[in-house]
Amino acid sequence: MKTRGSDRRPQQPRRRQNTVRLPGDVARRVSDGHPWVFSEALRGRILGPDSVGSAVDLVDPEGRFVARALADPQQSLVLRVFSSDPQARFDSEYLRRTVRRCQQRRQSLPGDCHRLVNGDSEGIPAVTVDRYGPYLVLCYYSTLVETFHTTLIEALVQVARPTGIYLQRRHAPPTPGQPRPGAELVHGLAAPPGLAVVEGRCRYVVDVSAPASPGLFLDMRNGRAAVARLSGGRRVLNCFSYTGTFSVVAARHGAAVVVSVDSSARAHGRARRNFEENRIELQDPSYEFITGDAFATLARLLDHKRRFDLVILDPPTYSSAKGRTFAAPKDYADLVRAALEVIEPGGVLLACCNAAKLTASDLDRAVGRGAALASRRVVITERLGLPPDFPVLPVFIEGDYLKLLVGQVD
Repeated sequence: MKTRGSDRRPQQPRRRQNTVRLPGDVARRVSDGHPWVFSEALRGRILGPDSVGSAVDLVDPEGRFVARALADPQQSLVLRVFSSDPQARFDSEYLRRTVRRCQQRRQSLPGDCHRLVNGDSEGIPAVTVDRYGPYLVLCYYSTLVETFHTTLIEALVQVARPTGIYLQRRHAPPTPGQPRPGAELVHGLAAPPGLAVVEGRCRYVVDVSAPASPGLFLDMRNGRAAVARLSGGRRVLNCFSYTGTFSVVAARHGAAVVVSVDSSARAHGRARRNFEENRIELQDPSYEFITGDAFATLARLLDHKRRFDLVILDPPTYSSAKGRTFAAPKDYADLVRAALEVIEPGGVLLACCNAAKLTASDLDRAVGRGAALASRRVVITERLGLPPDFPVLPVFIEGDYLKLLVGQVD
């Protein structure tokens, strides 16, 4: 005889509205500090297209709260964590409070250029905010940010009080065959064409309206500080020199020779402008600008028996210029080999890489393989990374992307 209710099926756990249940491994990773959840991790759970920008609770398989996140259903990166507080609301007060906290973290930084908000690691998903003097440059990495664009601008104006704010929409693909448009002025006054900012003993001219970099990579500050320490009296070769910021530092800190190599003559024009801004005499034969492919130039310098005491390698992750392609994961070892062939015994190699997919161990192996190919010995004496205005959450390895090695060459 059946007892009353004995034929009932076990009740399934009730799902609260605006709640996403994560698999156990994903929940642990998010709990440990990773701010991203990809669609494949949800195992079939689909967020509706109208949920973009909505705040949801993330819970573990037992229903325990893990974090609060913004939904981005149109992307493979479908959830971006903004808080571990179950009561957090992503509203204007939250944005003001977060921007204020970010600004306070950077009060002791010298100079007038730094990252003000480091996006996902500091609680404002898919956004970075950089300060160049009295101007801010925003980068949006998802259409998600458009849902809180107005309140973000208001928070930045109220807290940071910039003269102007420029916006780059990095999530928008460029029109085929057309150059990427410049940054959009979304608040305040337009910046002057020759805006100069200060870092250490150097001044740099930046273009905050540029479609990509304003001309000064803020994350490379520790690399420039290393060049300042290492350049005195040395012959310096700066490969992939771009706007010449490493070259300016070397010249300002007493380098005997500075050779800048870049495939773009236009980049050299901006580098010369930076030399002029620092009152470095361009007619001095100690300063040379070579337009050409880095590999071909290194080979030519070797043929001409030119040697250097410090060689700086800061290549793009991927590039294609004048028929040669470069991919850091595949080609970095060959680049190191070519550089080591023009370094004097006792010289120094500064190897930089900002490719998140090339890990610190990968860069070590590339330098080691390049040394073997060149029959040289390189001893790593210093490892550098992101400066303090680029804070990163625990276990968020994608956010800790920059690697710099200082190697002594025998």
